[in-house]
Amino acid sequence: MTVPTAPPTAPVSLISPRWLAPVADGPAVLTGQTVVVQGTQIAAVMAREAALQAYPQASRIDLDEHLLIPGLINAHTHAAMALLRGTADDLPLERWLHERIWPMEGALMSEAFVYDGSVLACREMLMGGITTFSDMYFFPESTAKAALDLGMRAAVGIIVIDFPSAYGSGPQDYLAKGLKLRDSLRHEPTIGFTLSPHAPYSVGDAALADVARLSAELQMPVHIHVHETAREVAEHVARHGVRPLARLAALGLVNPELIGVHAVHLDGADIRLLANHGASVVHCPHSNLKLASGIGPAVARLLKEGVNVAIGTDGSASNNRLDLIAETRTACLLAKGLSGDAAAFNAHQALRAATLGGARALGMQDRIGSIEPGKAADLVAVDLTDDGLATFHDPVAHLVYSATNQQVSDVWVNGQSVVVKRQMVHARALDAVAAVRARNVVWHNRLGQFVPGNVRA
Repeated sequence: MTVPTAPPTAPVSLISPRWLAPVADGPAVLTGQTVVVQGTQIAAVMAREAALQAYPQASRIDLDEHLLIPGLINAHTHAAMALLRGTADDLPLERWLHERIWPMEGALMSEAFVYDGSVLACREMLMGGITTFSDMYFFPESTAKAALDLGMRAAVGIIVIDFPSAYGSGPQDYLAKGLKLRDSLRHEPTIGFTLSPHAPYSVGDAALADVARLSAELQMPVHIHVHETAREVAEHVARHGVRPLARLAALGLVNPELIGVHAVHLDGADIRLLANHGASVVHCPHSNLKLASGIGPAVARLLKEGVNVAIGTDGSASNNRLDLIAETRTACLLAKGLSGDAAAFNAHQALRAATLGGARALGMQDRIGSIEPGKAADLVAVDLTDDGLATFHDPVAHLVYSATNQQVSDVWVNGQSVVVKRQMVHARALDAVAAVRARNVVWHNRLGQFVPGNVRA
């Protein structure tokens, strides 16, 4: 009889930055500390010398001029739209959708389109310190495959929309396919799911009621565009007699599972509704500005009222960058300009929104979003030795107001090193990126028929 042996102890790595921003209770910035990573998790945060004594055989990573932060969480994007970057610039939302995006998607949507676009997006996000993204798009199986190939954490949206597409025939078909995919990937530790009805104007009451029921049964977040433009709100009132959030509330969808994306045009009653029911808002300032959707209420007011705030980039077709560091800076500046208060939405609040705020919105705050023992080792090192970043006093403020995503040097997801000194390191990821780049010219030329003045490759 063979006696089973215990599995070998997971390897230990000691990551020692000059500055550590844990985004947790206690001091906002620590020095002289080491993060002990064992397997996929953070085992401890302790003084550097104590860590060296406690783990003498561990591998060591010294980051003498770096700030270590939790992995950034892009709380709203459409990753596959990386292939649509630059195809619908300088248009307001309604024309952007009806004249460009929906016709292009109708002609080109496929598993291959979503996979290729998502691979490009995942690479861009990882290189900029984003370790988790919350997605909403057709063919979510392709988005999940891209995230797995690139070594990234993803909350994949189970899309729901009233009209048919190449992916499905309608709401019931979309839900059935999405739930089947969720079941098939339930053992993947870096893949989660949300229910993702597109918007109140594109999903009817029956489908939204189904989403509410499934969310309650499965404890799944509901990820939805809402109150994005003034026209959307006005037309909704004309059609339904109430504002969109009030209709969602009547259908049982305004609760702690709700992730309201954009939420640009909120009045006081809307904000109180969100706050009283523990809902989250994803602020996407660059997309809102570029589509002329508006600026929205001061984020400081949302936080003061108790609304959880996360940060998102939206997709590459409306931003056009997947850069969460830049997004947090703009969010801070808009909050100050709108409120007339220079202290509104300060840098530390912005970093929290871009990390723990996103985790809370996704119901993952017990697993990611801060650097604490027991959480997954999703970590990002930002090199602050650049000549333009040489003199500063608060490394978090420097990250938000001065740094760019080009200062991200190293990235870990679930304890695995995926970016080292600004280079992706795993063969699976490198092979996926190379294959997609080889096909990129084909997508460029196919999209060219929809874009006036397009230059064919």
